[in-house]
Amino acid sequence: MPEPAISIHGLEKIYKGSGRKKQPIHALKPLHLEIPAGQIFGLLGPNGAGKTTLVKLLLGIVFPTSGKATIQGRAAGTATAKQIIGYLPENHRYPPYLTGLGVLHYFGQLSGLDTPTIEQRSRELLEIVQMGQWSATRIRQYSKGMMQRIGLAQAMLNNPDVIFLDEPTDGVDPVGRREIREIIAELKAQGKTVFLNSHLLSEVELICDRVAIMNKGELVRMGTVKELTAMQKLWRIEVDALQQEQLRTLLPRIPACTVTENAMLLTAETLTDLNHAIDAIRSAGILLSAVRPERQSLEDLFIDIITEGGVK
Repeated sequence: MPEPAISIHGLEKIYKGSGRKKQPIHALKPLHLEIPAGQIFGLLGPNGAGKTTLVKLLLGIVFPTSGKATIQGRAAGTATAKQIIGYLPENHRYPPYLTGLGVLHYFGQLSGLDTPTIEQRSRELLEIVQMGQWSATRIRQYSKGMMQRIGLAQAMLNNPDVIFLDEPTDGVDPVGRREIREIIAELKAQGKTVFLNSHLLSEVELICDRVAIMNKGELVRMGTVKELTAMQKLWRIEVDALQQEQLRTLLPRIPACTVTENAMLLTAETLTDLNHAIDAIRSAGILLSAVRPERQSLEDLFIDIITEGGVK
């Protein structure tokens, strides 16, 4: 069985409180999680959910109160683990007097890369993130979107196996967001693991293989986007628009259903219940155009979970 890219066992972080009472802050409750290699993993949650604490623990910026985590079998926070990760922080800042190329040279040296490798990787990555023509421009002249692109190049500079991206499309226009999604998809195609932290749920929904939702320091839901957005037991049965009124006549015969536009929304406890409804519709001479499970957006699911405030 392949080793997971990220393995978390009972990871917990409690900060000492401040003030007179000094009430401890339970930023991350014991967490168990495995992220397979080669996936794009999205982490969602409101402010204060524990997302930033988790990322800091995995990067070795802070140390856990208990539990452990590994990055491709290497203890999180160790020098060997840091050699195989890249990181784009949410609010990154670079010296304004440096050029885009200068930023990459600077971080390449910090990563321990040799000069020829730094030069080659920098030129390649600047083209990948569409910043080649701005490589000699000083950072002080960069827009927010340009800063994000340089930050993404910096995160990929050491050719890492696992890449942590915090709000990579923040401040980027729609065309730029699409280009960044394509870059992330290419990283996956190369077998790399991408850990994506974002408030743009529509972006997460488009690109992530698996998504985890955190709230109040706990993992409350995890799965593929398809699994998470499927509304259990709710089916959409579509018919020709001209037969909508005819469909309404079946309401007394089919329990737990409503008719909207050219479709019937049916709550079916079992597939047998679903098929009984389909049989009733067909026996009335109504032609079906589609039968599919109803889905909600990732944003709707997220809001439902967070506003309910409970673990599911």
